[in-house]
Amino acid sequence: MGQDNCTIVTEFILCGLSDVPELRVFLFLLFLLIYGVTFLANLGMIALIRVSSRLHTPMYFFLSHLSFVDFCYSTVIVPKMLYNILKKENTISFLGCMVQFYLFCTFAITDLFLLAVMAYDRFVAICNPLLYMVSMSQKFRMVLVSGCYLCGTVCSLTHLCLALEIPSYRSNVINHFFCDLPPIFNLACCDVSINELMVFIVATSNEVITSTIILTSYLFILITILKMRSAEGRRKAFSTCASHLTAIVVLQGTVLSTYCRPGSGKSVDTDKVASVFYTVVIPMLNPLIYSLRNRDVKEALRKMLGSKMFS
Repeated sequence: MGQDNCTIVTEFILCGLSDVPELRVFLFLLFLLIYGVTFLANLGMIALIRVSSRLHTPMYFFLSHLSFVDFCYSTVIVPKMLYNILKKENTISFLGCMVQFYLFCTFAITDLFLLAVMAYDRFVAICNPLLYMVSMSQKFRMVLVSGCYLCGTVCSLTHLCLALEIPSYRSNVINHFFCDLPPIFNLACCDVSINELMVFIVATSNEVITSTIILTSYLFILITILKMRSAEGRRKAFSTCASHLTAIVVLQGTVLSTYCRPGSGKSVDTDKVASVFYTVVIPMLNPLIYSLRNRDVKEALRKMLGSKMFS
């Protein structure tokens, strides 16, 4: 690689999702709609859990943090993307690019660990119901949630420090709609094999750890459910877990396809589609999945709306 073409970058140019001008208005309206639903659904879920006394349980404590994290990492990406589509200005400063990646990575990894913690919560609730409130005490819940945020912060900080060591780039045009590491590595003038290896190791380790917790929890849950004599009890247990499993499969599948393979970032168009899914669509789907498939949430929402209308 010729070093003559390498320069120190002060800003990047994001190519966006499409270079077809006719699609700008459609993409802007589509993602504005999705972000609007994401904004209202996640903040609405947090508010509902806070005001409804029937939702003051460990399960909904974790769900409120999941909604907060989904809202945050969607907000890190989508408003800037909408601005770029509308103004046709696809530039982002080097510092802004690094901050965007750091925040996105922090919240995305936190999301993965929160889903694993929620699986453990369901395991305790179904397999040890009499000790549930004792086992999932407020102090223990705070430790679990803090650990999720800590894992996200440490992992993203590791990637950020390695990325800041890249001295120069052969181009400042990122073939993506936000600052993600694999497309940035493609522009580097130095050897980034260590960076790519760390992305693979961290992503795979996080997937293995969270998947092990989830699979182990649900294995014991399944055994417990099958031992239940009451058909109503089995139905209620399956219903409680179905929404959580749906959220897990959707997020884990997209992360696996994007980061947990050697040479990630080479299939640019495929990665863009997957990135849209986990940065834009999933933060919208999670609160909808939990609200539409959860009887307690629907009852709390109906009660709150009913009291507001009566007032």
